[in-house]
This record gives sequence, structure tokens and C-alpha cells, in this order.
Amino acid sequence: MVDEKLLELGFAFHGHKCPAMPLGLRAGLKAMEILGVEHSKDKELHVIAETGKGHAAGCFLDGIMVATGCTYGKSNIEKRYWDKMAFTLIDTKTNRAVRVSLKPEFFAKALHSPFVERRKQGIPPQDIPFEVLKPLLDRILSMPYEEFLDVSEVFEYKFERKPGCFTAVPCAICGELTFEKSLRVKNGKLVCIPCSGYEK
Repeated sequence: MVDEKLLELGFAFHGHKCPAMPLGLRAGLKAMEILGVEHSKDKELHVIAETGKGHAAGCFLDGIMVATGCTYGKSNIEKRYWDKMAFTLIDTKTNRAVRVSLKPEFFAKALHSPFVERRKQGIPPQDIPFEVLKPLLDRILSMPYEEFLDVSEVFEYKFERKPGCFTAVPCAICGELTFEKSLRVKNGKLVCIPCSGYEK
């Protein structure tokens, strides 16, 4: 069962109540339990998300971030745009990892739930009456994880830890401080990526 305070934190962070955020929350908690790790304070954990954008997987990913403490601000999460409801959690201290995904049959059924049917009609999630969400939410929060998650065996993942960058230099064109790892050379001067004209 998910702690009520954590669930409310997840909804507050995510911005609305929906079924996918708590699915991600529970999936993240299960992955942490299997690896025997705690919420990441810095870079103790790393998530490789297989979600994309423009669909419910974004909500799923917010739940994973709330559960694990892997965030874009800490740079301990990365996204592969594979449009799957799946992720790998890595314990960067031990190089142990586990991959978790939604069971295909559960996910397929969820995509035809009354809540999702309303979303297909273009109704924003915050405008869907809570009584429509509640039965699905109650089931998500109470069912055994085996009913909705596929969980891999723990496996080794060689994680390369990179040192943080603390040196910033003014761009020769716009003058904005830019961390040195992202500076480019243009006409013999150090410039930021937007001023360089390069994509990356």
C-alpha cells in the first residue's frame, strides 16, 4: 500500500489526479524494494526511462521520479523515447539494476478505462469527475504488484559516474555564463550552444 502522504505529494507534484502517476509511484517503490535502496538524495540511484511524450507515459514517469528521487534537476534520470511504460532503476554504488514495466494485458485494459475514454474525448484530466477515477485508483493502490508489473531479475549494469561540472565561462557573444562542458569554439572564441549555431 502506498503511503498517503507520498501519494498526495505525487499528485501535487504532477498537478492533477490520474491513474498513471500512482502506477509509476508503485513501480518505482517496487524497484527500490527489490534493489534494497532508499530515496535518492543525490546520485545514488539512476533511472533510464523508456517513456516518450504526448501520452500517458509522462504521468507514469512523474510517479517514478517522486518515488525514487531521480530527477532531471539532479541529472540522475534520462529518457529514451521508446514510448513504453517501462524503466530501469540502477543502484550506482553497486551497479545492480532492475527493469520494471507494465504488464501488456493490464496496460491494454487500462487504455479502455472510463477515465482514459474521457481523455480521448479531449477532456483535461483535472476536469474529469473524481468518481470516474476513484474505482481505478482504488484498484491501482490495492492490487498486488504481480497483477500489473513485470519485474526483471536483478542484473549488473556498468554505470559510469561522471564528475559534476562547477566551472562556468561567459559566452563571447551573449555574455551568459555557461558551464564549460557545453562551450563551443566559434571564430576562435568560446561560445554557448545557441550562439554557436550547433545543434548540440
